[in-house]
Amino acid sequence: MSYPPQNPYGPPQGQQPGYGYPQQPAPYGPYPGGQMPGMQPQYPMAMPGGVKVARALMFVLAGLNLIGLVGTVIGLGSVSKAAHHTSPYATTDTMSMLDFGKGFLIFAIVLIVIFSAVAITLALQCANGGKGVRTGAIIFGVGTLLVSLMTFPLGLAHTVLGILVIAFMSKDESNAWFGRPRY
Repeated sequence: MSYPPQNPYGPPQGQQPGYGYPQQPAPYGPYPGGQMPGMQPQYPMAMPGGVKVARALMFVLAGLNLIGLVGTVIGLGSVSKAAHHTSPYATTDTMSMLDFGKGFLIFAIVLIVIFSAVAITLALQCANGGKGVRTGAIIFGVGTLLVSLMTFPLGLAHTVLGILVIAFMSKDESNAWFGRPRY
């Protein structure tokens, strides 16, 4: 058996005017731009998912670059060994092609090291960097895309990952993250 609720203060009084349900709609719409003048803008407190994905993709690109670096160094060793074991009667065309091959592979090694270092540096700076980190990551994505298009069949993974880095770093949530104030 249940008892009715007992209120020692008596029945509730009517509410004051202007409080409660239903409320009248505001005569004017929201303030243009989303915020009232003088109010602080709302910044993200945690790193957005798009920035986390772009950071992970830059680490993956650095890892793929390091795998490519090992292959390029092995190729340079092979070309150097072939140049060392050529006959003394080899033509100058053969020697110049071997020298060109060595120079090209050394250039590729330097390029791979630079791209790997930039990818790791930008990925590590995503947590606390400013607008320059976002801009640098977008430029890094464009550079990766351009270099990978020169080696398209082998650089397909770099092409896709470069496009994704550009896309995730260009989103509005990434702009808000890198534009937040850091005290």
